[in-house]
Amino acid sequence: MALSSMTGFARQAGALPDGTGFVWELRSVNGRGLDVRLRLPPGLDRLEARLREAAAARFKRGNVSATLTLKREERAARLTPDPATLEQAIALLVEVAARIPGCPPPRAEAVLALPGVLRAESQAPAEEEEGAKHAALAAGFEAALAALAESREAEGNKLAAILETLLGEISDLRQAALAEAAAQPAAHRARLQAALAELLEGEHRVPEERLAAEVALLAQKSDVREELDRLGAHVDAARALLGLPEAVGRRVEFLAQEFGREANTLGAKSASLALTRLSLDLKAAIERLREQAANIE
Repeated sequence: MALSSMTGFARQAGALPDGTGFVWELRSVNGRGLDVRLRLPPGLDRLEARLREAAAARFKRGNVSATLTLKREERAARLTPDPATLEQAIALLVEVAARIPGCPPPRAEAVLALPGVLRAESQAPAEEEEGAKHAALAAGFEAALAALAESREAEGNKLAAILETLLGEISDLRQAALAEAAAQPAAHRARLQAALAELLEGEHRVPEERLAAEVALLAQKSDVREELDRLGAHVDAARALLGLPEAVGRRVEFLAQEFGREANTLGAKSASLALTRLSLDLKAAIERLREQAANIE
């Protein structure tokens, strides 16, 4: 698969078997692992495990927020009499009518209109209907996940181009540092000769063998070829990782830390202003690389 970012957005609309409409909205941002946060309407808790399993099968990293908007279809409530209240109401009305001469017996609609006599009972959906509803919502979620994956891959393509540019910049700076490092022994010799000449003021001449030994010791302490070789190997490793058909974000982030260690050592060993500047430029490029690597799945 192509390089995938952890940033993306998707929206998927659909309808339930009974015609009720729904909309899934998924957003994804950076995360150390995979964290799926679901916002579901009441009564859909049983669906949560199924949705989390689907997300885990699709993604390895990222904070994914999924919101389901459901336009509920109101079911007609069925009116049923409350037996105890109904008996009490009838008995009371009969008693009152008997005490009033010429009063007609209570009518049924008058009895049913009394508060508490009738109560509304909502019809619970059948188990088969609930199963079909859950299947439709899960299918919509799967489609939203696929759209989110496409969004993350589109961001990943942009990210790959940025990372390749940064790796090219680091590689160019490394080549410049190699050229500058090759001139360090001669710079050490000139600097040491100038320091000795100022210190001794021409009174004594340091033997050439001793001078060569001191220069060799300084050159060994400031030798940065090993750090630059490792830096080059890290560039090659990063490019290889970016071409793998799997989630490589964690490994690229770890490699970016290794880039930083080599640049820090290079700056510490630098014996020239030019090499120090190159090490600072390397650190800046590596920091940008590290920031972009944090977006990779």
